[in-house]
Amino acid sequence: MNIPVIYEDDWLLVVDKPSGLLTIPTPKNERRTLTSILNDELQSKGVSYRLHPCHRLDRETSGLIIYAKGKSVQKKMMALFKGKEIKKTYLAFVRGILREVCAEIKFPIEGMNALTKYRLVKKMGGFCLVKAYPSTGRTNQIRIHFKAIGHPILGETKYAFRRDFTVKAKRLCLHAEELELTHPVTKRLIRLHADLPPDMKGLLEKYA
Repeated sequence: MNIPVIYEDDWLLVVDKPSGLLTIPTPKNERRTLTSILNDELQSKGVSYRLHPCHRLDRETSGLIIYAKGKSVQKKMMALFKGKEIKKTYLAFVRGILREVCAEIKFPIEGMNALTKYRLVKKMGGFCLVKAYPSTGRTNQIRIHFKAIGHPILGETKYAFRRDFTVKAKRLCLHAEELELTHPVTKRLIRLHADLPPDMKGLLEKYA
């Protein structure tokens, strides 16, 4: 597969994950994942190190994901995520029209506190384009939070029914657009960006 590389240095590799691809295997032990594809390519080139994911994205979510070139760097990166030292920005298409331009969603997930901030970017025909900023990192947090306020993400099938959407999307319209962090080794500030994928762009153009 042609996986776009957004950033690379001696310690990190950041790619733009396509929708429909797992980051790592689930308990079903799927063989074809983003991690296996990247490491198989490295192996074919005779590279000695292996890539280790520093976080995950849902199968249907596209966008930026960071890999470490070695376990020691992975440990440092995961500490940054755990310490909430990485700023994450997602783009999402949510059903209906949001009343507030900027707001917070505070809704516990599996008994744990969870917080997502969002900003309305544009009102479309039957849905809204929003930027979401998760302050915590619960599993499926953004999906659960927008469902909780009555505005599930277009293409959602886990927390909503397809028949409930007037605007149809072939996949979950959630994209990890930006990451901002201090490099764990060089200590330089890094800002990364992944453009909206063609399928989501097409939906915007259709309902503009």
